[in-house]
Amino acid sequence: MLGGDFQLIKQGAEAKIYKGLYIGKSTLVKERFKKSYRHVELDEHLTKERIRAETRSIMKCKVAGISTPALYLVDIVRRCIYMEYIENSITVKDYIASLTDENSEEKSTKKKLDHVAQEIGKTLGKMHANNIIHGDLTTSNMLLVDKGDVKVLVMIDFGLSHGDASAMNKGVDLYVLERAILSTHANVESLFPAIIKFYIKANKDSAEVMKKLEEVRARGRKRTMVG
Repeated sequence: MLGGDFQLIKQGAEAKIYKGLYIGKSTLVKERFKKSYRHVELDEHLTKERIRAETRSIMKCKVAGISTPALYLVDIVRRCIYMEYIENSITVKDYIASLTDENSEEKSTKKKLDHVAQEIGKTLGKMHANNIIHGDLTTSNMLLVDKGDVKVLVMIDFGLSHGDASAMNKGVDLYVLERAILSTHANVESLFPAIIKFYIKANKDSAEVMKKLEEVRARGRKRTMVG
């Protein structure tokens, strides 16, 4: 457990998230806790590998011009990653929910959804072009940040990420997002196709990824029919 002014704000299956101040800046700390059901040495090895993979993906994104939280400190011994807390942000999930409120104007809503789709598609296309697999693409793991008149997309939660040039794994990454959108934003049917349109523009190798996405979809439909 972190001491000082850090407060626990979220706990998932793999980690606890704390918020507080570090070097005078608003900071999130992701602490991967020990898994008692695992052998101690195996748990330590897996945790180190996941922390290294996560920080490596964030750094690769930075180099590629993809917005992510800044890294302040990586403490392997304490199983912690200290990173920037993104101010003035909203998850894409909550933003879309606010847009699709029954009181929203249809024309304005479409324009804003198109912008979100463009931001997501361009970002994911760039990530995959740089062989970065997110591993957990959902609209909860994307933030929109106010930058004057526009909202900028920031990718977060790279806990399952890794580097991979495989078109299949990129297709799976997109399929995970598609399923998440269908379950969370079922009333916005045009969102994923719009994302794919901008993804294709941003990734010159997208044709092969699209083929693999169709293969993954077919397997998913088959599993659904079989039960």
